[in-house]
This record gives sequence, structure tokens and C-alpha cells, in this order.
Amino acid sequence: MGFTRAELEGHRGRSVPDLIPAHPRLVFVGINPGLWTAATGVHFARPGNRFYPALVAAGIIPRLPRIDEDGMPEADRRMFLDAGIGISNVVHRATARADELARSELRAGAERLTTDAASWRARVIAVVGVTAYRQGFARPRALAGRQHETLGGAELWVVPNPSGLNAHDTVASLADAYAAPARAAGVIA
Repeated sequence: MGFTRAELEGHRGRSVPDLIPAHPRLVFVGINPGLWTAATGVHFARPGNRFYPALVAAGIIPRLPRIDEDGMPEADRRMFLDAGIGISNVVHRATARADELARSELRAGAERLTTDAASWRARVIAVVGVTAYRQGFARPRALAGRQHETLGGAELWVVPNPSGLNAHDTVASLADAYAAPARAAGVIA
């Protein structure tokens, strides 16, 4: 799978639809779509992103989904939906890097997410990215893990960002972090 820089730039500012099952148990909420995500229509699509390998390592999904220029095959989408796993973003606007987002966008996204979470009625919501959570939800001292508050009635967790820019985490450490909210949601034992 490959895109030129110009092709990717053509997707700047686009949004990617949420992947939300009818009865979600666990919803992972990324910061915002990257340009690869906007180009493919698949969350966390950038080659080298450790999100899906960490989900497999944690036992949350049985295998890596296939992602190409045309997106994700329906069978792979069903793997998430049938397991009660959803994926969304705090901010829906695609950028090359999350640091291109204004704090006001993160705050507005957190407000919208509160409304979305109430309609999803998920057991657990896991925000993927501590810094985005701190800024968007005005929790400057928040740490990764289960939070004391709920979000739209769901148990709220904050987990590390799987981006390669977050180099101190490995697939194994991400898998450990992602397994905790998955256990809380009843996705894994």
C-alpha cells in the first residue's frame, strides 16, 4: 500500500466515519485521523502503527485486519463489530500529526465525545493518548489507566498512543495497556 505525499495531503481535513457496533462493549477513541487513515477510511491505518498488532497481542482480536488503498474488507470490519469493539476519534479532522490540532479543537471534540458516548451506551471507552485526554478534557495531571469519572455512562480509561512517535512504548506494553479496558468491558477474560 502506498500513497504519494501529494495524495496524502489531498486528504488533509477529511473525516473518517466511526466504526461503532449496535451494542458496543469497548470503544477506542483516537486523537484524530492521520492522513493515511483519511486516505483509506480505516482508523489507525498508517503502516507501522502498532494499534492492531497490540490488539492481537492482547487477545482482543484474533488476527491483523487487512488494510489497503480500498479500506478494510467487510469480514475484518465484522471482526470488530461482532466483538462489540468500536473506534472513533476525539477530533474528526485529519492532519499529518496530532500536534497540528488546537487545544480548542480537542476541547470541542471532548464535548462532542461526551454526547456521542451517551448515545453509544458502551461499557468502556478508552481514549488513546494521554496528552490529548489531558488537553481535551482539561485534566492536566491525568495518568494512563482507569479514570475516576465516567464518559456518557461508560467506564473511562486512558491508554497510550500507538504511534511510532510514542517510541518508549512497545507492542507488548501497548498490549498490556489495551488489555485492561478490554477485560473491564468483558471483551477478553
